[in-house]
Amino acid sequence: MKKRGHTCLIASSMVSLVLLMMVLYGSIGSQPSGSHSLRHDYQLLGRPLYKLDLSWPRNPELFTGEVFGVAVNQYAGVVYVAQRGDSVPKVLVFTTDGDFLMSWNTTTLEMPHGIFLADAASSNPTVWITDVGNGPYGHCIKQYSPSGKLLQVLGTPGKPGSGLNPLQFDQPAEIFVHDSGEIYIVDGDGGMNNRLIKLSKDQEVLWMHGEKGSGLAQFYIPHSVTVDSAQRVWVADRGNKRIQVFNSITGDWLGTWGSCFTEDAPYSVRLTPDKKYFVVVQLNTNQISLLDAPPVGLIGQCRVVSVIQLAEEMKPHLVDLDLKTGALYVAEIGAQQAQKFTPFSLGGSFL
Repeated sequence: MKKRGHTCLIASSMVSLVLLMMVLYGSIGSQPSGSHSLRHDYQLLGRPLYKLDLSWPRNPELFTGEVFGVAVNQYAGVVYVAQRGDSVPKVLVFTTDGDFLMSWNTTTLEMPHGIFLADAASSNPTVWITDVGNGPYGHCIKQYSPSGKLLQVLGTPGKPGSGLNPLQFDQPAEIFVHDSGEIYIVDGDGGMNNRLIKLSKDQEVLWMHGEKGSGLAQFYIPHSVTVDSAQRVWVADRGNKRIQVFNSITGDWLGTWGSCFTEDAPYSVRLTPDKKYFVVVQLNTNQISLLDAPPVGLIGQCRVVSVIQLAEEMKPHLVDLDLKTGALYVAEIGAQQAQKFTPFSLGGSFL
């Protein structure tokens, strides 16, 4: 009898271990019924901070192009997904629960790259999209209503350039609009420009770094930008395999992170709502990394705390976070999908 009880205890322990490994290594990520060949393969390395939400979205067959960017309105519970391709809607809109709401069939978007939700807390939130197309609507940044109505354009559509008056871009990668209305733009997803530009809320140039190179405050394919609550601007300097940091008021260079990116470049940079971690994706190694955010007054060196290792050829590109729940949304070019990851914490929230 004692031997049988011992055997049952061992069996129960093995089952528990298998279930834990299934959660941590994503092996429960089998295809849901009726899915559109979604790929859920992933592995958690280091401290487990996020897990995949297999139920999002409920209609994955709607992903019909290469998914380049995502933006979240945490107040409305809405996620905007930007995709590319011939004869595909350039923006899909879902709820944070995964229900499909609408698509934008606008002809004013050619090749969306970065996407950002501004004024989320207001009654009139807007969606900003960088367009790297080479046609008559490309090389500029566009502001849309939540339903896809074009409101305004930054830059000179169809005319790449480096001018500041009038403002011109060449394959602008991403835009970040601060709560103050000030705008930060990284301009140069492989085009003639390698610039970080700050605009006032009236869209006047306040400061700029625009020299190509590998020195301090120089860039080679600046790809993503975010601003923290300590007046620091963080830029994913993709071609140089580093993140550079600047003072948001003066534009002064503050520091560089490079030791975490020896294998592959950072493609995105976003801050979790608890301000503890930066989320950085590396497209070629198919990784989503969480890095310790430094305290105010210190840049220091980067330290990777957790890694979500995706399967080969998923190619994560840009990310956004739900600032209410902490949920992480990832745009994946190779897998042609967006995925949602939720934090390992009580109630699925960082807050």
